[in-house]
Amino acid sequence: MQKITLLINCPDRKGIVTTITHYILQLSGNIVYLDQHVDRQESVFFMRLECEFESSEFSIPEFENQFAAKFKEDYKLTYQLYDALYRPNLALFVSKYDHCLYDLLGRYASGELPVEIPLIISNHRDLEIVAQRFNIPFKYIPVTKETKKQAEAEQIKSIQEHNIDLIVLARYMQIISDDFVANFKHQIINIHHSFLPAFIGAKPYHAAFERGVKIIGATSHYVTADLDEGPIIEQEIVRVSHVHSVQDFILKGRDLEKIVLARAIKAHIEHKVLVYGNKTVIFA
Repeated sequence: MQKITLLINCPDRKGIVTTITHYILQLSGNIVYLDQHVDRQESVFFMRLECEFESSEFSIPEFENQFAAKFKEDYKLTYQLYDALYRPNLALFVSKYDHCLYDLLGRYASGELPVEIPLIISNHRDLEIVAQRFNIPFKYIPVTKETKKQAEAEQIKSIQEHNIDLIVLARYMQIISDDFVANFKHQIINIHHSFLPAFIGAKPYHAAFERGVKIIGATSHYVTADLDEGPIIEQEIVRVSHVHSVQDFILKGRDLEKIVLARAIKAHIEHKVLVYGNKTVIFA
C-alpha cells in the first residue's frame, strides 16, 4: 500500500472537493483524511487530503503528472504532493542551550517524531556530548563575523551531503544570512520567546520580570530574510504573576519553547502546514 498527502490552494469555486475526490475514487484511491478552509476575504480555497492506494501498479510520479495535467491550469491550482510514508531528514542547529535539543532527541528516540536525524551542527562544542549520547554525528562549525560566509558554505555543504529536508534551529544563537535562507525556503524552523509587551536583548526574562509581565509565551515559525517575522506555525502562552521569580520565568519559558518547537516540527513533517503569503493554514 502507498499513501500520499496532498496540499492544495486555488481561487475558490464550486465543486472543487467533489471533482478532486471523484478523480481519486476513479483511480481506486481511498481518502482517509480531508480538511478544507476558505479564506473568504481573499476568496482562496485550501485543502489537505490523505489518500491510500493498494494497487502495486500505483506510481506517485505518474499520479502527480496526471493530477497536474487535469487540475493545475483549469483551477489555477497550486499543490504540494508528498509520500506520506517517507521519513524526512532533520538537521538540528544548536549553540549552548540544551533544553530543546534534549527534548527533540528524546522524542526522536522514543519514536514520537517519525524522522531521521543524521546531523547536529553547532557553533560551539558544549553540546557535542549530547550528540554522542544519542549516537548522532556532531559537526562543529565555529562562526565569527569574519568567517560567517565560509561557515555557512560549510553548513550548506553538510546539509546537502546528508540530504536534509528540514533545518531546525533548536536555540541556535546566530543570525542566519539572507543568502543561506534563500537556499531553504520554508525548510528552516526557529523557536523564540514571545512576551507581551516584547523585550529584546540578552536577558529578556529579566526585563519581563522587572516590567511585571503577566503572560509569557513562545513562537515557532519559518525563517525568512526578515528576522523573526516568518510565517508562524505554532504558539503557546502561560500565565505568570508576582509570586514567580526570574528563574521561574526562565523555566516556564524553556518548557514552552520545547513544546512549541516540537509541535511545529510535527505539523511540518506531517504536511499539515500550508504557507500562503506570510501566513499559514494549519490543518488539524
